[in-house]
Amino acid sequence: MELLAAESGLRLNLDVFDYLILAVYFATVLGIGFAARRAISTSADFFLSGRSMPAWVTGLAFVSANLGALEIIGMAANGAQYGLMTLHYYWIGAVPAMVFLGIVMMPFYYGSKVRSVPEFLRLRFNRPTHLLNAVIFAVAQVLIAGVNLYALALILDALLGWPLWVAIILGAVIVLVYITVGGLSSAIYNEVLQFFVILAGLVPITIIGLVKVGGVDGLFDAVRNSDLGEGALHAWRDTAGTGNPLGANWIGIVFGLGFVLSFGYWTTNFAEVQRALSAKDMSAARRTPIIAAFPKMVIPAVTVIPGLIAIVTVKGLGADSGDLVYNNSIPLLMRDLLPNGVLGVAVTGLVASFMAGMAANVSGFNTVFTYDIWQSYIRKHESDQHYLRVGRTATVVGVIVGIGTAFIAAGFSNIMNYIQALFSLINAPLFATFIVGMFWKRMTAWAGFWSLLLGTLASLTLYLSYLGGAISFNSDLEESFWGAGLAFVTAVVFAVAVTFFTPSKRDDELRGLVYGLAGPTTSGDVIVAGDKVWWRNPALLGTIAVVLAFILYIPVW
Repeated sequence: MELLAAESGLRLNLDVFDYLILAVYFATVLGIGFAARRAISTSADFFLSGRSMPAWVTGLAFVSANLGALEIIGMAANGAQYGLMTLHYYWIGAVPAMVFLGIVMMPFYYGSKVRSVPEFLRLRFNRPTHLLNAVIFAVAQVLIAGVNLYALALILDALLGWPLWVAIILGAVIVLVYITVGGLSSAIYNEVLQFFVILAGLVPITIIGLVKVGGVDGLFDAVRNSDLGEGALHAWRDTAGTGNPLGANWIGIVFGLGFVLSFGYWTTNFAEVQRALSAKDMSAARRTPIIAAFPKMVIPAVTVIPGLIAIVTVKGLGADSGDLVYNNSIPLLMRDLLPNGVLGVAVTGLVASFMAGMAANVSGFNTVFTYDIWQSYIRKHESDQHYLRVGRTATVVGVIVGIGTAFIAAGFSNIMNYIQALFSLINAPLFATFIVGMFWKRMTAWAGFWSLLLGTLASLTLYLSYLGGAISFNSDLEESFWGAGLAFVTAVVFAVAVTFFTPSKRDDELRGLVYGLAGPTTSGDVIVAGDKVWWRNPALLGTIAVVLAFILYIPVW
């Protein structure tokens, strides 16, 4: 992951006021962690905030948990490399899936009172499926947490001149302290704070950048005259073939990204679902991802647009190595556009984005490790305080392992390509197993295991064939789209095939876990009607969000 080079030309000249802003932020983050500690007396308080959070808090935390390094640095890089086709990751690649999670799937997650996504798989299928998913998820979280932490260290090294080891230790210690001390509540409240800090850092970059290039019209004219050309200003044009900046066909975009990758990530990724599970009641849990969908729609204004500004203002951007790789789009704009004071806010926002993403991964990891691996398969009948201690220890271990795993990403000049490859391997087959099992009660326990395993292996085989040159695609992202599609289809096929040769569970074992067999907290009126107050009705809010997402496509079709 060649993000930034040490001793680079990206060094920022922060003054005392800039450093003061950064110091105040660090102090506030730690203060929130110690304040949250007072509310922790059980493992449920530590891992799920005692299921007490209001919807607006969990909604902002839900979107902030995703607004990490991968989002800020990666999507700006994609904006510079692929233009407005990057919007697909937000409008078709996020909003519909977030709405689906809130309306359709949260009644089952929250109503079944599971503590994690893998635990839902244990109830719906069997223990082998549960263990397989728990291990895959745990590995994925330390991989992604490592990317966030190491990228933070590289940013601080290149921009501020901090030695790499100092930046790594500082970032790790701060996240460790506030998660270990305050648990999920600390992570969630800090994510709400981080959401506004991130925006405060990115909005000035967008505004000043647009002023510099002559507004939106000036920016679009400059892009037309750049190497990207007219195609970079359209989301769907030229997607009947592969003659577009993304190098992807509309089928891959709609099915691979818009359905499989998107739904696979947003509906089964426990690092996100955990925020909704911490909500105070069913209505708040269902509204959590839907509330998050509204700010998610406008995030491209401070990620994709800066990427376009960078490609037309930073000469030579897009090099294979050095300071001018695409991943440096945001840091380069910070160097070129922002005065002191505002610069301190921007650096703090960038630091906040890395910490938000890492904290989400770590809090998801410690919960799944403690409940789904340690308690389920290693030490089954210990006291609640024992599992609370294990969770805090797992937090430390997860961060330490994450530091090491970050080096796996070293071969990727665009970190979003790396992450999309991970999602096609992990989330796509999991979503297929989930969706078939949730809507088809006949699907058997062993069908769940084999569909998840073979779907994952199918995507991995395609990815390794691509790396080895046996199969070619126009881009890494196109491979991830098709890899996700292959994983989904493979998982569905084996879910059906294995079902016909293995016994199904009894109806009483599936109540509250599949459609058509409502449990005591997932009755039909709860699922369909939602909250009786119209402006809090999940179905109405979700419909508005999806309609707005597609309306936003019209000017850039």
